[in-house]
Amino acid sequence: MLYARLRWLAVSIFLISSFLNYLDRQLLAAVAPSLKVEFHLSNHQYGQVVSVFSIVYAVIAPLAGWFIDRVGLNLGVSVAVIVWSIASAATGMTRTLGGLLGSRSMLGVAEAAGIPCAGKATATYLAPRELALGTAVSQVGISLGLAAAPLIVAALTPAHGWRSAFIICGALGLVWTPLWLVTSKLIPASAPASPIAPASIRELLRDRRLWGLVFGTVFIMCLYTLWTNWTTLYFVEQWHLTQEAANRRFAWIPPIFAIAGGFAGGWMAFHWIRGGAPVLAARMRVCWICAAAACVSTAAIPFASSMILANVAISVSAFWAICASTNLYAMPIDLFGPSRAAFGVAALTCAYGLMQTFSSPVIGTVVDRFGFSAVCLGMAGLPLIGVLILRSATR
Repeated sequence: MLYARLRWLAVSIFLISSFLNYLDRQLLAAVAPSLKVEFHLSNHQYGQVVSVFSIVYAVIAPLAGWFIDRVGLNLGVSVAVIVWSIASAATGMTRTLGGLLGSRSMLGVAEAAGIPCAGKATATYLAPRELALGTAVSQVGISLGLAAAPLIVAALTPAHGWRSAFIICGALGLVWTPLWLVTSKLIPASAPASPIAPASIRELLRDRRLWGLVFGTVFIMCLYTLWTNWTTLYFVEQWHLTQEAANRRFAWIPPIFAIAGGFAGGWMAFHWIRGGAPVLAARMRVCWICAAAACVSTAAIPFASSMILANVAISVSAFWAICASTNLYAMPIDLFGPSRAAFGVAALTCAYGLMQTFSSPVIGTVVDRFGFSAVCLGMAGLPLIGVLILRSATR
């Protein structure tokens, strides 16, 4: 009983890692209006800056997953957190567009290991039926990072400039690493016995289920990338708020709803699995519900008559997007076991990064030409396509 509580404590420490991971990357979206002015960027060009991070993130993710499975969780996460903390601080020190792109590339290399590390920690400390709840805990950290970034920027930028947020937040990762190393010694990992024999990387790459997860992720997670990178700009350009007002009043709220969505997705799957439903069937049921609800809420955004109603619709869209993701990112562990947890999750991370790489400039172009309403209507139904792909590949 004591170990059961301690293993959840270890998973909760990883919540802080996920918080720092997404805090450091989300600061860019929170200062996007300032960046556009200082570096003379259009929305399309801002999308390209996001893409630079995303393409590096996507390419490195499978290698990061392989590296973590090979060298172990502790070394892998220590290297990742230290490097991305330095990269975040470097973003705040850059004075040129080239320096900005270079620091974001370095951030993408290191942060590609963040979600695979969290997946590895979940797989090595929790039982199969607890995986979605463990993913939900990680998602709490992610969502808190998303929520904290606009608030930190709103608090620091008026007095100290936008660069101060990157430097201060980058320093926090150097504190987390020794905290985790101490925790891992006090609470050693004890992976539950898995009936799944470890597959080679070559075998995984030939498995149609892995590719179903990869292509399903591209569509299921599209709304997630929309609201993590464009919420502040949406309120600045659609409702003509200042950057500070958009961050302080609205941009931090959808991530709070995302926290609730993460726990809702984990709880629903846990409830149905405990009731006797097969694991994958329970996760697919949650994904169907989430995709349908996200479609409706996203399509409603252009018809909102006020900023408050628009933010409600965005928040509901974020809720269902994260509700689905907690189960989506648990599926590689269900299918391939703890020994390949990092690589399996990294494959989804790669898919997400590639999707964000190519979609970000497209979103920016559509916003420049047609506005955010066209983006919302065009992307609303994509999660349903993703779940159809997922269902076909895992049936």
